[in-house]
Amino acid sequence: MLLAGVAVSGSTAANAGQTSCPAPIVPGDTVLCGSLADGATYLMEVPPHWNKTLFLYSHGYVAPGSSNPALDVGDPFTGGWLLSHGYAIAGSSYASTGWAIAQAMPDQIATLNLFDSQVGKPRRTIAWGHSLGGIITAGLIQQYPGRFSAALPMCGVLSGGVATWNTALDAAVAIQRLIDPSVQVVNITNPTANLTGVEHAAAAAQATAQGKARIALAAALADTPGWYTPLSPQPAANNYAAQEANQFQWDANVDFPFIFAFRAELEARAGGNPSWTTGVNFFQQLAKSADLREVRALYKAAHLNLRADLMKLTKAARITAKPSAVRYLRNNISFNGRIGIPVLTMHTTGDGLVVPENEQAYASVVRRAGRAYLLRQVFVSRAGHCAFTPAETITAARILLRRMRTGHWTDQALRPASMNAAATALGPAYNIFLSGGNVVPTGPQFIHYQPTPYLRPYDLSYRLRR
Repeated sequence: MLLAGVAVSGSTAANAGQTSCPAPIVPGDTVLCGSLADGATYLMEVPPHWNKTLFLYSHGYVAPGSSNPALDVGDPFTGGWLLSHGYAIAGSSYASTGWAIAQAMPDQIATLNLFDSQVGKPRRTIAWGHSLGGIITAGLIQQYPGRFSAALPMCGVLSGGVATWNTALDAAVAIQRLIDPSVQVVNITNPTANLTGVEHAAAAAQATAQGKARIALAAALADTPGWYTPLSPQPAANNYAAQEANQFQWDANVDFPFIFAFRAELEARAGGNPSWTTGVNFFQQLAKSADLREVRALYKAAHLNLRADLMKLTKAARITAKPSAVRYLRNNISFNGRIGIPVLTMHTTGDGLVVPENEQAYASVVRRAGRAYLLRQVFVSRAGHCAFTPAETITAARILLRRMRTGHWTDQALRPASMNAAATALGPAYNIFLSGGNVVPTGPQFIHYQPTPYLRPYDLSYRLRR
């Protein structure tokens, strides 16, 4: 239901006295914006010669209490390319911040309904989004399959909500048992103080060889890659000190806020703790980790007993989940794999917030559902979360559009060399990356890549476990 709305054609507000819509990305386009019934806002941009295809964008996680504007595209360069080629774009803010999946999906559908009434019903609608927007994208096509023609989840949390927060708990338990016994890992009562305390403890640990080894062990239980800064060279496979230093950067700057503070927002939504360690064998988890060799090497260098530390984790009091909280997180959301439209996913190999193993988890459940023929996955060799160039994003979108047009995937087009050539051909305006406030010329880095198995999988082919 539309409560309030304004429109902009070019850059002139149509309704005086109301908040103006943003200026169009492409001059001459029509911009529509306003509010949904639950207080979320929406944003749409339509080119003059719309080709009847709509890209519905789902944005990523917004920290609790932060500004939460509606977004209809991840970056203006990609948005400009789509609009100049006749595609419309749209998206909503969601009615709340944090793990807002329960609000995001109906808000995105409400935005689609408004687009139908205010602009016209698209012939084709593509769901796409980054990070939390990736899991929302996959959730939309699962829960509202009749509304979408294809999907492009990017750097998405595609292992699902239960798996993601279980994996985070494993790493948190290692930090608690080996580095900071005072930190709360579930049922967090004071998120700010909890985060501050663990950050100080981890910084102190990082100053010693023993602390570095234990930080690496915690990182390994979440498969955190040892590569942090986009556009930096990846540390050599045997440069374990550099890998651990990068993992510490992921912890200090990105992961710890989610693990030790933002979890409280999720627990409040779910009505309790939705994660557990019952049944987890930490020896086996480390043995399956992509970071196993690093951990072994750093423990040896620090003259620490790895087996003794793993035994501490194994003997620790088991954390149980509240069943109703698990149900909430399972509903918001886990996956059944029964996709009915073409889906192309994209991930950087050096993503330490949403690790690339999420792609393996999603591919696995899709394969078990017998729908692997509809799914393709591509990878970019770069550190960073959602660290794509516009050229890489546009190239992925073009492959998906071709799949929609022809009815089949083209293997040649999906080869990294072909994708890199296609991205390069887009020219210097799109082969760029924003780094340190500067636009840096950056070539495409599509690569053959096979992520290791996700360490704590949970999807709708699994029975509910605690």
